[in-house]
Parts: sequence; C-alpha cells; structure tokens
Amino acid sequence: MSTSSPSGTETGPAHRSVEAGVAVACIIFGIITVLGSLQVGIGWGPSGPLSGFFPFYLGIIIVLASLVNLKAALSLDRSKLFASWDQLGQVLAVIVPTTIYTIVLPYTGIYIASIVLIAGFMMWLGKYAWYKAILLGIAVPVAFYIAFEKWFLVPLPKGPIEYWLGL
Repeated sequence: MSTSSPSGTETGPAHRSVEAGVAVACIIFGIITVLGSLQVGIGWGPSGPLSGFFPFYLGIIIVLASLVNLKAALSLDRSKLFASWDQLGQVLAVIVPTTIYTIVLPYTGIYIASIVLIAGFMMWLGKYAWYKAILLGIAVPVAFYIAFEKWFLVPLPKGPIEYWLGL
C-alpha cells in the first residue's frame, strides 16, 4: 500500500518543514531551559556555581545552534520529501505500542508489560507464529529477572501480578 499523488509520486511531509519544525521545537526547549535556570539562579554562591549556572549556558547553546539549524532548514528545497506517509506509518507502528508500554509499565510491572510488548511485536510486525511469540515473550523477561534480580540484585519495577507471584 502506497500513498501517491495523482501524478504517481509518493506524498508526505517536506524535508524543509520537518527540519524547521524540529529546529523550532529545540529553540523552545532551549528557551525553557534558560528561563528555568534564571529562576533558580545562574550566578555564583558561597560554595560555587548556583544550580542554574550550567543549564543556563547549555540552554543558550541549544538556542543558538537551533537558530543555525533553522536558517539552514529554511534554505532547503521545498519539494524534497522527508518521508512518505507509509514510512511514517511504519514508524508509528513502533512508537505507539512502545509509548503505551511505558505508560502501563508502572501499573503492570516490567515483566508483564514486556511479555505483552515482545509477543505483540513478534506476532503483529514480525508475523511469527503465536506459540513462538509467546515463548520468546516469556523467555526474555525471565532472563532479565534472573540476570537483574538474582545475579546483580537490582530490583526492576513490579506490578500487582509480580507481587502476587512473590517475585
């Protein structure tokens, strides 16, 4: 399935627009960093630099570098394609489930959420048989449990099911 214009060429956002959008987003991030640093202080205190000193200068660097990037983006060819809508759909097919994974992780724990994510990706995007996906979806979190919880003694986030199982 491809998204094409009537002339037969693929459509999608222009490279110039995406580059300019990212540059503007970085400028906004840099300005927020500078303003936050000013609130906590950018000078020197009795024991050295205040907590906003380094972030202030990093924010300035981010804004200046992003202005250079914005200038370069605005000089790009308007007709050059960044990516087709199909390609962006494939990216979203990974980003959306991963975002859901990070949202539910504090409530389900890392093991249950990882089983669902791994098995789901294998069946949906990888087209693996359900039994292979479930087997590997369980095997990877079990390996992580053994490595982190038992060998390295580093506890990973658990949810109610892991607590119920006594993990």
